[in-house]
Amino acid sequence: MRRRHAPRQEPITRINVTPIIDVALVLVIILLVTAPMLSVADLPVDLPAAHTREAESQRNVSITLSSGGHVAVDEEVVERASLRAELAERLRKPGNENVLVVVRADAGAPYGAVRELLADARAAGAKRLAIATRQKTETR
Repeated sequence: MRRRHAPRQEPITRINVTPIIDVALVLVIILLVTAPMLSVADLPVDLPAAHTREAESQRNVSITLSSGGHVAVDEEVVERASLRAELAERLRKPGNENVLVVVRADAGAPYGAVRELLADARAAGAKRLAIATRQKTETR
């Protein structure tokens, strides 16, 4: 009687990376689908459309221009003529030498008024300037 030899299987010497690649691709797809859902508009002011997060996460001095032409530095309403002096005083305080000055203007404010605010901030000694905006939301 003749013995039949079962074919011998070779030992597995390599790692099968196909399941690892499948899991990685699924995770990338989940990340791509959920990332746009994480941004939320959190500014309750009527600002021009666009958005940056840099100014929100650090100490800054805020200049606000209303649609009626009223100006405020942080929470204090000031006269337009005394804006430069008030801002220079705040920038001279210890720790405010390199602070970000954020101009928040109503969307209906004239561009010339915003430009004048930026020029006054620069003249008062501001080294870093930014214009605050709100995130544009899609309508479906």
